[in-house]
Amino acid sequence: MSLLIILSVNTFAVGQLYLDASAPVDKRVEDLLSRMTLEEKVGQMSQLNITLINNEGIQYDVNLDTDKARNLLQNHHIGSFLNGEAVPPEQWIKYVEELQRIAVEDTRLGIPIIYGIDHIHGASYVQGSTIFPHNINIGATFNPENSLQNGRITALESGPLGHIWNFAPVLDLGQNPYWARMYETFGEDPYLASELGRAYVKGFQGDFETFPYRLAATGKHFLGYSVPRSGWDRTPVDLSMQTIHEFHRPAFQAAIDEGLKTIMVNSAEINGIPVHASKKILSDLLRDEMGFEGVIVTDWADIQKLYDYHKTARTYDEATLHAVDAGIDMSMTPESLEFNESMIKLVNHELISEERIDKSVRRILKLKFELGLFEHPYPSGKAFDKIGSEAHKAIALKAAQESIVLLKNTENVLPLSKDIKNLLVVGLSANSKRNLSGGWTLAWQGAPEDRYPESMKTIKKALKEEFPNSKIVSMDSIGVKNSEVRSRFDQAAEEADAIIIATGEEPYTEFVGNITNLELPHEQLDLIKAVNNTGKPSVMVLVAGRPRVITEVVPNTSAIVWAGLPGFEGAEAVANVLSGDYNPSGKLPFSYPQFVGHAVPYNHKSSAVYYFDAEVANNIEQANKTTALWNFGHGLSYTEFSYSDFMLSDTTLSSNGEITAEISVTNAGNVAGTEIVLWYLTDEVGRITRPVKELSHFQRIDLQPGETKNVSVTINPDKHLTYPNFQGDPILEKGYFRLQVGNKIKRFYLNTEFENNRFEE
Repeated sequence: MSLLIILSVNTFAVGQLYLDASAPVDKRVEDLLSRMTLEEKVGQMSQLNITLINNEGIQYDVNLDTDKARNLLQNHHIGSFLNGEAVPPEQWIKYVEELQRIAVEDTRLGIPIIYGIDHIHGASYVQGSTIFPHNINIGATFNPENSLQNGRITALESGPLGHIWNFAPVLDLGQNPYWARMYETFGEDPYLASELGRAYVKGFQGDFETFPYRLAATGKHFLGYSVPRSGWDRTPVDLSMQTIHEFHRPAFQAAIDEGLKTIMVNSAEINGIPVHASKKILSDLLRDEMGFEGVIVTDWADIQKLYDYHKTARTYDEATLHAVDAGIDMSMTPESLEFNESMIKLVNHELISEERIDKSVRRILKLKFELGLFEHPYPSGKAFDKIGSEAHKAIALKAAQESIVLLKNTENVLPLSKDIKNLLVVGLSANSKRNLSGGWTLAWQGAPEDRYPESMKTIKKALKEEFPNSKIVSMDSIGVKNSEVRSRFDQAAEEADAIIIATGEEPYTEFVGNITNLELPHEQLDLIKAVNNTGKPSVMVLVAGRPRVITEVVPNTSAIVWAGLPGFEGAEAVANVLSGDYNPSGKLPFSYPQFVGHAVPYNHKSSAVYYFDAEVANNIEQANKTTALWNFGHGLSYTEFSYSDFMLSDTTLSSNGEITAEISVTNAGNVAGTEIVLWYLTDEVGRITRPVKELSHFQRIDLQPGETKNVSVTINPDKHLTYPNFQGDPILEKGYFRLQVGNKIKRFYLNTEFENNRFEE
């Protein structure tokens, strides 16, 4: 059917260069652009929601109303649609094919649409798909292969359905624990986010045999979105350009260098200017300095928000003018034709030139040509057997296992013996599937419990399978103040040999997840205290998208495991760790806050952690100054690792030289384990204040008991010892640097003949 349709289109348009697959893409773009009316061009710049073309006007309805779709495509020339929720793959195929058929067969030029979707951690809007841990968990693995596989398997399970354009990965930094989208980030470190973001793009935008077209990833949200002053989503951000260049630019730059096709814009404002209206950010920085040549798309209704939310425009037309002038290419409008109407009006009033419109339409058409949509507009519909396959689930399970972080383990309470007789499992997440996966799973805010697959395990079910000879009792109630519940709890606790508290958060994302208190809710803290008061070994499992403050219950809790949002295979991963079938290797990709009102990332400036007591300050290593409960990079194992024989190839370095560092890592325990070797650099003095330390390299190594491996890193001045000034130019200053790995530190000196230290704002 698809072949016949394509042949008929080619026959209809014979002689038109833009349909010649052998012609250079740029020539095809110019040929098609020359044939387009103003209205057709503007339509390509518009993206509308599924609710305007389905039957019921709700996200879950993935059924096309052909009359609505035909009107929008024939009369308004819409270039892109988005959204939906988790339905069977066959339903997605039917919907996308019907929609695409109208665009290709029933419009004047036959320009295919590009469909956008939020597959944030697997093909999360497809029933039966493989759901990976969220990015914050991927960050805890310090393993780019997990991010690459997340991208690759998401592509394999959604690409055949016509889901060409995926709004992932999130490349923001998870530095503010209040922010409701922290779990969508890879953590607080720019180098870690760069490596994992680059890997995701490579995995998702690769070549796949199961469909003939290519796919486009989206880096979001450019940029600085994740550090609002208040912690609330879409609220103001204050950042110097130097901070932007040093911390918030690198992950986006790495993804762009990897070939990232599209970028979505930060919905908030930076330094008083909404990013959707910032030519300095979108054109000067992103286009001119960073070299991005792809498509820039707005976030949801963010042109409208310039008018009615940020109030930097007096009318919608003025908001449109500001956004287009700043550099956006496509408006996720997404529930009206107001953008189209406004654009036509602005051109007619000579406020926007058609030449400016052509720049954006060129990028959009180029994207569609490069992805192969003109030759292969319809979903391939192949390899349904790969969707949620056992092979894919095994890869997601491995990622979940590697992401679990053992925060505390008093007297080696963990792992629990397989011979344990009685286990009590309590808490908010003991019997919940939805809590394990968070937002962006089956639906925007997660779905009701009954929509999750039967095959997915809860923590209680996974523990029953992991401890088949144990009696496992669970209590759904998360409170113990009710006398009847308290009586049941006391009886169950009396019989238990250990108590597992599966605590944390229910799903959320974006502004729905805004909170005013970072502390774990009091009813959950009361439960933890009640468990600890029993005197039985207690194991807290934190299932949450951000680090909720638990400081008051930490001292009396025997063991604490951070599970984050580990996805559909997450319960099994948790059970594997608790039993010792998997030796935990995850390390925190963020600094776990000790206080509700104070949190700083590990790579803070020295003055950010100021001790009034000079004696206290002198007793604390400068590079380890922290107010965190647990530091970035913290994570225990069921074995012990020792570091020794730390050597530098030299202690003096020239600007065009290199130093190689080497250290021996030994598994000094009795069980096999994986150690993540983290290398940190500290610039002791800088004209622009320097972070107390910065991650410069990481390596995962597997070690058998008693085994030693040597690991090394090479320090290159241009790559590792420079930092940007306020203009983004690299500064290389002579002086002393420290290299830290494990509990070892070495110092070396950089000697530069000509010092570049221009630092003016």
